[in-house]
Amino acid sequence: MVAFDEMTLSDGTIRPAYADLAHWLSTAPKELLTHRRNEAELLFRRMGITFAVYGDKDGAERLIPFDIIPRILAAQEWGTLKRGLEQRVRALNMYIKDVYGKREVVRAGVVPEDLIFNNPAFRPEMSGQSVPHDVYVHIAGIDIVRVDADTFYVLEDNARTPSGVSYMLENREVTMRLFPEVVARHRIAPVENYTDELLATLRSIAPRSASQDPVVVLLTPGMYNSAYYEHSFLADRLGIEIVEGRDLFVRDEVVYMRTTEGPRRVDVIYRRIDDEFLDPLAFRPDSALGVPGLMTAYRAGNITLTNAVGTGVADDKAVYSYMPDIVRFFLGEDPILQNVPTFRCREPESLAYVLDNLKDLVVKEVSGSGGYGMLIGPHATKEQLAEFRAKLEAHPFGYIAQPTLALSTCPCYVEEGVAPRHVDLRPFVLTGSDKIRIVPGGLTRVALKEGSLVVNSSQGGGTKDTWILDR
Repeated sequence: MVAFDEMTLSDGTIRPAYADLAHWLSTAPKELLTHRRNEAELLFRRMGITFAVYGDKDGAERLIPFDIIPRILAAQEWGTLKRGLEQRVRALNMYIKDVYGKREVVRAGVVPEDLIFNNPAFRPEMSGQSVPHDVYVHIAGIDIVRVDADTFYVLEDNARTPSGVSYMLENREVTMRLFPEVVARHRIAPVENYTDELLATLRSIAPRSASQDPVVVLLTPGMYNSAYYEHSFLADRLGIEIVEGRDLFVRDEVVYMRTTEGPRRVDVIYRRIDDEFLDPLAFRPDSALGVPGLMTAYRAGNITLTNAVGTGVADDKAVYSYMPDIVRFFLGEDPILQNVPTFRCREPESLAYVLDNLKDLVVKEVSGSGGYGMLIGPHATKEQLAEFRAKLEAHPFGYIAQPTLALSTCPCYVEEGVAPRHVDLRPFVLTGSDKIRIVPGGLTRVALKEGSLVVNSSQGGGTKDTWILDR
């Protein structure tokens, strides 16, 4: 299976967006690239940009590998992506509102009822509950893959607490420091204004009872969380307080923050805590991470939670397979961005096909994430194929399957020099009460192992800067 090379066409022609970069790479000595790569690693270590892998026996903090060669998309390519992302997120918000409201999508037979009510992320507490400004997914991370010059697919919708934006911002900062001469040759759309856009979004969705200067905080599980670096980074860039559950309390259905000057009302919580840990009085009683009574204030409409409680009902891999129909149902439009063709193993015909073609397919757990719980058939051993066959036969409702795509490749600087590696892209879509905001680009994740299709950092993947040419 031949992958689409985003820089070089099959006849050796360099695509126009990469012309200047390809020329620079052809003249740059390997020693220079190696030196810059080492400089990049040193910069990331000094910044403290690390993450932890849960279950790692050493419990060590790791650097996400950074590839120094940027990925480039032309303005026209980004324009199509942007329109498709806006459309997708509008439909996601309308779907979630409907699931917890009139459920017309079920009555119309667009999405099976059991797929909603048996979903572990469905929150019955949200049924009939309105949220400020009818926005549920304020921050979405939509994973995109490319297979040829014209075709981009949505691989996954992340509608709960999508992560990775700090790497998008730091990657750009490091690239500009390491390669100012290359940056100067391109008109690159900026990403540095992401935090300004995020703060404007968060302020716009404050409850109507909030003051004209709403108070926004970032709620973190604490310093031992794998993404704590990002939490502290974003709070600092946003100019807001980073808090833990013990820093907040609820009185008379209003959330307050403890400060040295006394209690201060909080209007918007950008929470990086899963639903079940938010309020021990409403969800898990053993949670020490949340705020007792938070859901009472939420139901009273006195606090906005970003993202809303229960958004996970829209982003598992089974619901994903219905997204084209969801777009058509709520918007009356054909999807601009297509899904990867998906077999729902819950359907007998699809299950039979998947079992017959297991060695050629990618099989995913409906609720899986991070590259875990997944089978890549062409790279699997006989034992792994047999194991997944048994899982599918025992619990077909828990899996979907997709063809093995030849994900596009970009040039990367690896041990043997400049070589192609498979990539995906996670743009971040911000939805406020006023408008949808998307900074040009996103986080490009790269499978640094030769031949690998798994880009997740927990599975050895890395990241690279993403340039959208501003012309």
